Amino acid sequence: MRNMQAKSFRFTRNSAAWLCATLFFAGCIRATAGQEPVLQQQGFVLALMLCTFGVLFFTFARVATALVVSGGLFLALNFLSVLKLRYLDSPLMPSDFVYYMRSSLLETLGHYPHLFALSMGVIVLVPLGLWLVWRGDRRLLTGLSPRKAFAVRVGGAVLCGLAFWVCLQPAGPFAKVHAKDVWQKLSDDAQLTNFFINFHDSDVTLPAMTGDAMAEQEWSATAHGEPAAVQPPYPDIVQVLEESTFDPSNYTACNIPECRVRLFKPDEHTLSHGPLRVHTFGGGTWVSEFAALTGMPQDIFGPGGMYAPYVLSPHVRDSLPQQLQRLGYLTVAIYPTNGAFLNGRNAYKAYGFDQFYDAKELGLTEWDETDTQMFDAAKRVYDKVRKPGQPVFMMILTLAQHGPHDMDPLSTLPAPFNRGLLKGLPGKQALNLNTYLSNLHNSDVAMSGLEKNFLDRPDPTVIVHFGDHQPSFGGLIRDMPRTWPTALQPYKHYLTYYMIKSNVAGRHMPSYPMLDIAHLPNMVLQAAGVPMDPYFSAATVLRTRCNGLYSDCIDQDLVKSYHAWTFNHLHVYEE
Repeated sequence: MRNMQAKSFRFTRNSAAWLCATLFFAGCIRATAGQEPVLQQQGFVLALMLCTFGVLFFTFARVATALVVSGGLFLALNFLSVLKLRYLDSPLMPSDFVYYMRSSLLETLGHYPHLFALSMGVIVLVPLGLWLVWRGDRRLLTGLSPRKAFAVRVGGAVLCGLAFWVCLQPAGPFAKVHAKDVWQKLSDDAQLTNFFINFHDSDVTLPAMTGDAMAEQEWSATAHGEPAAVQPPYPDIVQVLEESTFDPSNYTACNIPECRVRLFKPDEHTLSHGPLRVHTFGGGTWVSEFAALTGMPQDIFGPGGMYAPYVLSPHVRDSLPQQLQRLGYLTVAIYPTNGAFLNGRNAYKAYGFDQFYDAKELGLTEWDETDTQMFDAAKRVYDKVRKPGQPVFMMILTLAQHGPHDMDPLSTLPAPFNRGLLKGLPGKQALNLNTYLSNLHNSDVAMSGLEKNFLDRPDPTVIVHFGDHQPSFGGLIRDMPRTWPTALQPYKHYLTYYMIKSNVAGRHMPSYPMLDIAHLPNMVLQAAGVPMDPYFSAATVLRTRCNGLYSDCIDQDLVKSYHAWTFNHLHVYEE
């Protein structure tokens, strides 16, 4: 009788555990897969959850435990995604568990005490909950011999793991889910989908290289660097990344005076200017930041290069701000968003910045700043941090031209951009270009003010400004005819502009038919006349021999030997 009661109690306990675990798992599906915006994305996350359940079921041989742990894992991922997006303005990525948690988790929790308390509660309650589930669960496969049970459990776990792996393949059953551009993966609402499809995109590979002997033969002459062309004190350097900015006069339809602004015109201060070859289109400002600061285009690292602030920045061992730091510069970043957006603060620290000011610290409304507001804030910071005898390198990012450019009707634009200035353009293209031109004129006025503040003074100064990428105009810009020379037509979607100016008399620099953005750092050092270390000395030689090009250099063997020299000998990037 007692045995029957014990079995009945055990059955009831097991049934209750399975029922509760099933309800919990269903709730996790609703809270995770059910929150993805597209049906295919929901199916993708659900398939991964079921595969995970399968792996854990065969591992533990316990139904309730596998349901709770697999559902809990996805619920935790979703919870972390929501928290990171809410408090840090960026999506959860696989690399966070390597770079972010290793470098800044405790610091971040320190800024949010309630999150720290929540974390402590999770550390205590989760193990307790799992112990209770384990106690109430019943182990299966006990009727099989130990050898058969082991074979079934290992085989089942491997098959479910293999199914999970297949789901993650870009060419697998969820290929349409994987077919998203980088900006969508970093900005849309499919948070769990984006987390999992970023596994492959964060893979980093080093570029092709020659042997070390050939590299040394080619580049050993640069091993001692280049001496300064000027005597200390070295000039201040102000570098401005102009979001989504390009010269519109290269577009056939942009043939009115409003298309030709001072921003792109050389004057008595100009040392070098021209088309800038960038490595992203329509978005991806962060990779242009990476190239303009490190001297390396992100695409030489494979798909993972598009996530430079996360996966590349921690491995950078030489850069423009690092070289300037070694020369005694104070390096300062002026940032238009929350400093945690796309890992900005951590990335800039890795690039070599002493100080970092985001929108909140500058007293600005992030994403809504005009160029004038950004430059005024930068000048306030400069006046605060400058010290006698110490030069300053200041990197300023703007957002005034950030798309989309068709959100407001034409009539809402200021005159003369509120009417049909551009003839022969379809309505949507005209609206985008008119909005762009209106913003461009504001940027032009702001840049004139910045140049007046820094160039119309006795203190030696270099000002650099450049466009990070073209806007997409909702994809319409690709079909708008341009007047680039034949040699530049293949790069027409990847051309912006650069301008380097100085108030130091007697300085001279070359200009190029097309300058790769990765050469901007060595151009800045040359404009300032400061010493170059072996890395930037080699980069300058590459720029000279490739006529301003980098990845597109006609001598690919030279590029491969340059990579062997800078990666293997100078160790500018270490995995």
